[in-house]
Formats: sequence, C-alpha cells, structure tokens
Amino acid sequence: MTPAALDLSPLRRAAAWHPAEFAFWLLPPAAYFLFPDYLALLSQIAITALFVLSLDLILGYAGIVSLGQAAFFGLGAYAAGMLGKYGWGDPLLGLAAAAGVAGLIGFVTSFLVLRGADLTRLMVTLGVSMMLFEAANKMTDITGGVDGLQGIEMKPIFGAFSFDLYGKTAYWYTVIVLFLLFLLARRLVNSPFGLSLRGIKQNVLRMPAIGAPVHGRLVTIYTLAAAYAGIAGALLTQTTQFASVDVLAFNRSAEILLILVLGGSGSLYGALIGTVFFMVAHHFLSDINPQYWQFWLGATLVLIVLFARDGIMGLGRAAVARLGRKAP
Repeated sequence: MTPAALDLSPLRRAAAWHPAEFAFWLLPPAAYFLFPDYLALLSQIAITALFVLSLDLILGYAGIVSLGQAAFFGLGAYAAGMLGKYGWGDPLLGLAAAAGVAGLIGFVTSFLVLRGADLTRLMVTLGVSMMLFEAANKMTDITGGVDGLQGIEMKPIFGAFSFDLYGKTAYWYTVIVLFLLFLLARRLVNSPFGLSLRGIKQNVLRMPAIGAPVHGRLVTIYTLAAAYAGIAGALLTQTTQFASVDVLAFNRSAEILLILVLGGSGSLYGALIGTVFFMVAHHFLSDINPQYWQFWLGATLVLIVLFARDGIMGLGRAAVARLGRKAP
C-alpha cells in the first residue's frame, strides 16, 4: 500500500489542537503574574517537565524502559557548563552543544540498549548511567566532582536578555524552550512515524511484516529522547550557573519515571501535568513536614496507581467520558 493510499485522517484529527490545550498553555504566562515570588520553582518545573517528556517519548510511545535518562541529562548539563566556563556562554549555543553531545551518546548506546528485552534494556541503561556518574566523580579536574563545576558564566540571550536575580529571564527562557520542543514532540507522535512507534510498542513482531523498519525507528526515537534530556540538563546549568555530579545521579532517572507514572505515559501532557503535581507537592509538603513529606507523596502515588491506571491523565479521561455519557 502506497502512502497516498493510506487514510491519514485519524492522525490529522489527533494533530488538531483541542481548546483545553490552548487553556493549558495559557497557564505559564498566568503563573508569571500570579506567582512572581516562585519563579525559580516554576523554572525548575519547566526543566523537569522537559526531562520527563524525554522519557515519555521512549517509554510511552516506543515501550523502551529506561533508568538511565540521567546520563543524557548530565551530559547536557556538563556540555553547557563547560562552554560557559571557558568563555562560550551563549545560551543557544549551549543548548545546541548539549543536544549534540547527548544525542550522539544516545545514538551510540542505542545499539546496546535495543538489543535485549525490557529487563535487559533496564539494566543496560542503568549501567551506562552509573558508569558516567563514576567517571564524572573521578575526573574532578574536569567536572569539579561533588564540589561542582565552578566559574560558569552565561551571556545574555540574543545579547539582550540577561539572567537576573529574580529569575524572570530564566523563567521565560525555560518555558519557551519547553513549548517549542513540546510542539516538535507533538508533531512527531501525531505523524506516521509516531503511529509506527505505537505499533512497535503494541506488537514488535508484527511491524516488520508491514515493512516498518523497527530497529531504525527505535534508534531514532532513542537518540531524539537523549537530545531532549541533554537540553533539559543544559537549561538547569544555564539557569543556575552550576553543575555537579548530582546531575548524573540515579535518583534523577528514578524520579522522572515516578513522575511519568504519576501523570500518565503516552500522552505528552501526562509528563507535564505529572511534573507540576509532583514538584508542587514536593515543595509544599517538604515545607509543612520536612521529615515525613515523602510518606505523604508516596501514599498519593500508591493511590493513583491503584485507582487510576493511566495516572492523572487517565483520571481526566475517565471523568470526561463519564460526563459525556451523562449528557443528553
């Protein structure tokens, strides 16, 4: 069957913007004016959302289980940090370098990661992340080790917008980058390429029978997800002007997996909503009860997993469907 003969109308309908999506993306500008004292937290939410989005691309759409996204996040953070330390502190150059370095390592390691089944992939991604963490920890002359990379200086964006103490420039910078990369991801998953990824996730054995290059598709999305994670790491370094081996720590990979499960995988918006919920709950629960905030957050996660199969997004879909059945 030729591409011209395929019925692409379902993809076109999926690619059309829903009014709720417009409302969702009006929230970041509104948050800027409503919560001016929390711009640093809001910037961290945008960065983490991009990081979680990178995992959703491979887990939610291609079914690639990973505990090693922190490796690419850390590579991007250090790539941008190194440029800023040695006088190449242009933010956009840092993003490009981070995407290139993380994407290259993602491409190289994809041939190891994609060889086995889920458990094998899990162990390989975890092993790569642990090796990079230990290498960064040992090469203190380059990375700064636990003390962090010192002397990072970021230049103004486009030579006009400097990073200020109040976090205004950092906030708009991170939100705009998140939005642009979200648009790219949304376009990708609602294309024939994205449809083939869903097919691979559902039944990897049948896809070659219809001529889909399974391995090539998986390598491509894994490389792209690595670049996304690298850009998220670069944003963290650029907005804080600091990078340490913590950016490569295992807990970052585990945390974004938790957030994705919380929000709901395979929808893109689940990554964003899960991040907002997790980060806001983390912030306020740790203020209310610094010793036991993880207990309450863990209890919330258990309840959502038990009663909402697809996370917060699943709850939302179920509520909309229930309302639709009640409507005349």
